[in-house]
Amino acid sequence: MIGISVIIPAFNSSRFIAGCLESLKRQAYRDFETIVIDNGSGDGTATRVRAVFPDAKLIINHTNLGACKARNQGIRIARGQWILTLDCDVELKQDFFLEFVKIARDLPDKTGMVQAKILQSDHRHIFSTGIFVSSLRRFYDIGMGRPDNQEFAQPRQILGGCSAASFLRRQMLEEIKGVNGYFDERFFFLVEDVDLAWRARAKGWRGVYLPELVCYHQGDSSGTDKKLRQYLCFRNRLRNNE
Repeated sequence: MIGISVIIPAFNSSRFIAGCLESLKRQAYRDFETIVIDNGSGDGTATRVRAVFPDAKLIINHTNLGACKARNQGIRIARGQWILTLDCDVELKQDFFLEFVKIARDLPDKTGMVQAKILQSDHRHIFSTGIFVSSLRRFYDIGMGRPDNQEFAQPRQILGGCSAASFLRRQMLEEIKGVNGYFDERFFFLVEDVDLAWRARAKGWRGVYLPELVCYHQGDSSGTDKKLRQYLCFRNRLRNNE
C-alpha cells in the first residue's frame, strides 16, 4: 500500500474548501490522510473544515504564517510515503488517487515529484502541467491558458511540480530539507515550488508529469492583494536566482 498525506494550507477560504474536501471524500482509493492548516482565517474556514470533513487533522494558526510554513507544519506530522500539496480551491477527479497508485509503484526510485494535469475551473484550459525553466532561468507553468489537447496527453519529464497539486516523495523531502524547512519559509508564498524543485534536482531527484491525474483549480482563493502578490512574485523570483 502507498500511503498519501494531503496537505492543504488555507487562508480565508471558506468559499472554496468544501468543494476541495468533498472531492477527497469521493476518492475510490482510501489510504490517505488529510491535514488542513488554517492560517489565521477570519471567515470561518476552520469551522467549515470541521463541518465538511471532521476526520481531517486541523492545525490552526492565529496569524497568516504563509503557505510555505503552513505546508511545512503539515509535512512534519504527515505519515504518508507521498505528500500531496493541494491548494484549497482544487478539486480532484474521483479516480485521482487510484490512478496515482497504479503508476507510482513503477516510478524510478529517484522520481521525487509527480505533477498532475491541473485544469482551470472551466475544465477546458490548462492551469499547469509542471514547471519549465528557460536558459535565462525564467520559469513558467507549462501550458497555462492553453486548451487541453493531445499535446498534454503524454507523460514527460519536468523540472518540478506546481504546488497547487503535486506529489512529493517523503524520502526526497527529508533529503532536501534545509534550515528554512522543506519549503523555504523565507518565500512565504509564491515561487516556493520552483525553489524546492531546484534543490531537489541538485540532489539528483527528478520530476514527471502524469496526464492521468486530473484536477480543477479555481485560482487566487485567498484574495491576496494584487500589489502584495506582485511584490512577492518579484522578490521571490530574485531570491530563487540567488
